[in-house]
Formats: sequence, structure tokens, C-alpha cells
Amino acid sequence: MAEHILLIDDDESLRRVTEYNLTAAGFSVASAGSGKEALAMFAQRLPALVITDVQLGDVSGIDLLRRFKDKAPEVPVIVITAYGSIEMAVQAMQLGAFTFITKPFDREALRLSCSKALEMGELQKRTRHQAREIDRLTGVEGMVTANSAMAELLETARKVAGSEATVLISGESGTGKEVLARLIHQVSGRRHGAFVAVNCAAIPANLIESELFGHVKGAFTGAIKDRRGRFQSAGGGTLFLDEIAELQPEVQVKFLRALQERVVEPVGSDTAEAVDVRVIAATNRDLQEDIHNGRFREDLYYRLSVIPLHLPPLRERREDIAPLVEHFLRKLEAPAAVHFSKEALALLHSYSWPGNIRELQNVVERCLILRRGSTIAAADIFLPHMTEQGHVAIPDIPPEGISLPDVEKGLIEKALRLSNGNRSRAARLLNIPRHVLIYRLEKFEVGG
Repeated sequence: MAEHILLIDDDESLRRVTEYNLTAAGFSVASAGSGKEALAMFAQRLPALVITDVQLGDVSGIDLLRRFKDKAPEVPVIVITAYGSIEMAVQAMQLGAFTFITKPFDREALRLSCSKALEMGELQKRTRHQAREIDRLTGVEGMVTANSAMAELLETARKVAGSEATVLISGESGTGKEVLARLIHQVSGRRHGAFVAVNCAAIPANLIESELFGHVKGAFTGAIKDRRGRFQSAGGGTLFLDEIAELQPEVQVKFLRALQERVVEPVGSDTAEAVDVRVIAATNRDLQEDIHNGRFREDLYYRLSVIPLHLPPLRERREDIAPLVEHFLRKLEAPAAVHFSKEALALLHSYSWPGNIRELQNVVERCLILRRGSTIAAADIFLPHMTEQGHVAIPDIPPEGISLPDVEKGLIEKALRLSNGNRSRAARLLNIPRHVLIYRLEKFEVGG
């Protein structure tokens, strides 16, 4: 699709000739004969490039340039005039013009200027997108903290990034384990390589080995061609394995070998392939308990946890709630006037945040979408685990004490009854991931 150019000139004959030449050169051109018309067209459809004359009947091209740059600084603007001067050229460039062309101008020169301006605009657009994507993925800015323990952890993570040591990140769901892993990757010597993330809980047990190590054609039904695994895809970069505790024992053995010997053996092959990856693993489970219960290999645990990093839950770093709210408002591109009231922030501060930072971001986004004005009040906030009085519903503790596991088991059983045994729905009622619920079901030997 041709790039859309907005051409502004009050000289109708010259405007028509310029529009014809640009259209013949392959550009899509819309033209305006006045500043007022141009502003309306600019507001209706953002162009990829603006070409404006300086001397217009109702407003100067310099004023238009200033207003265009205020509204959309990313759109390049070419300024043309028959009355050029050094002062005017300097002013135009200071206001952000891409270039300044005096009349009469050569048709080919204008075409080249348009092509260069569009290329620059596209490059800047990609750069901005990549910067936003890096922030979204790495969370370098998202890892804001006013908590001393969290600040110390981030400093440790940055130091660790310079090594090749395997890292094990632990923490509850939603605390930002993948964000921390991406941060380590981004400040490491492998940052120019791939960051490959695998959620071990999301891959069926019979496919996880092929997913990690690859397979050769004919290895199993459906293996119609050779396929590279995630270890090979992450070559020269970082492999992040989330929910590492979900690996089956037989896969744990092969994974341990891959870590120790830096080789993998694709399914169906008897030839080992060398791999060059840095492994970062994460879990929300107690691996020591899994080792005790025979669900996780002890030698693999020690191989993974060369550098252990534990992300604290949000309820243990409540001083980060307000800075994180501000960060998410900026990330979600909220209008500058939008803010949470003191009462709203106090409500967020009093909440237990079982879903941690992920839940906080969802709450901020929901408030931003449903807000009734620029101030988000406490009444505008819906927190699923709070009562109408704004406090977490906690059962009374009798004088003789209470069994916390029994309370947790009772809540799980109640959620299953309310959801008619549907585990996914029960997990949503408890505001926990489905795999965490399944783990709790096994732990408490609850059917459903």
C-alpha cells in the first residue's frame, strides 16, 4: 500500500502539479488548499508525511509545523517556500522539520526527499515499537521498587547477568519471574541472541521432550520432518523454562544431561548435538518439598540453583504498589490527568494481592477502561477477594487455634462445588492458575 502524504499549498495550479508528480511516483496523496482544511484532514487521518508551503492564506506553514509536531511528533514534515531564508530554514528545522525546500524545486529532488522522509519515519516507528516491546518484555522500567530487599535482588540479578551461571527464580505466580529472566538476558553478554521462553506446564507431557530437544523425521506418528527444539532455537541466547517443577522424571534426566554436557539428543536420533545456551528456570513450587516427595531430582535442583533468586510477593513489598500503579498508567498510555485518589491507593495498599503484580496490572487496566472521570476513586475498584467493607474475608480463629491447610482445603472444595467440578472455573474463583489448583488438589488429595 502506497504511503499517505498530506500536501498543503494555497496555489491550486502548483498543488495539482505536485500532487500529480507525487502520485505518478507511487505515493498516495491527499491535498489541502488552506491551513484550516489541512488541520481537519490531519485530525481525521494521520498521514505518513506532510508537505506544506510556508505562505498560506489563513495560517503560516511554520505554525502548521508546530501544531503537527505537537499532535504527532513522529510524522515527518517537509517545508517548501518561494521565499526562503536562512532564518526561516533554521526555525523550521528547530521545530522538527525533516527538510526545507525552496521553490522552484526539481520533481526528482522532491521525490527523493519524500522517500528519505518516509524511510526515516518508518525507522523511527520501528525503533519506538522495539523500545516499547523491550520494556514490555524485559520490564527494565517495570521492575520499579521502593523495597530494599527487592532493590538488592535486582542488583544481584544485574551482577549475575554478566556470568554464564544457571539461575533458578522462585516466587508466587504473578510476581514477575519471566520479567526478571528477561532483564537478566537483556543486560547479559547474550542480549543479541534469542530469548526463548517455555512454559513447561502448558505443554503436554508426551510432547515436552520433543519441544525441548527437537525430533527427527519418523520419530513418532506425525513427525513428518526434522524439527529443532527450544534448546537449539535459543543457541547463543537464553532459554527460560517456567514451571520447571512440571517436568516429568524421565525428561528431568535428559534435561540434567543437557545442562551438564551442553548437548541434546533429538527424539528418534542417536546423535547428540552441541548447544550453546544460558538456562534460567523458574517455579512457584517448593522444590525442596518436591525433592522430599520424589517429584523432583535433587541433582537437577542443585544444577539449576547455582544462583537462586526469590521474588517476594507484592503483599511483602506494599511500598511498591503506588509506583507500580503509576508505571502501569504510563504503560497503558493513560491520559496525563488520570490518577488514583488517596482513598483508592489506600484500598490497593490494604489488599493482599493473591495474584501479585499481574493482578495489580489487571486492576489498573480495568479501572482505566471503566473510569468515570480523570480521578479513579475507591468505589471504582473491584477486588474479587475483598468484602463490601474493603477487607479480605477471613474466618474467625477459635481460642484453640485453626488449621491453615484445612482452611485452604475447605476453600478449594467450596470452589469446586460452586463450579460444579470445573477445575478451570474453580481456579478463576480462587484467582490462581489452573496448574496451581491441580497441585493443591494433589497435595490435599481432593477429588474434582
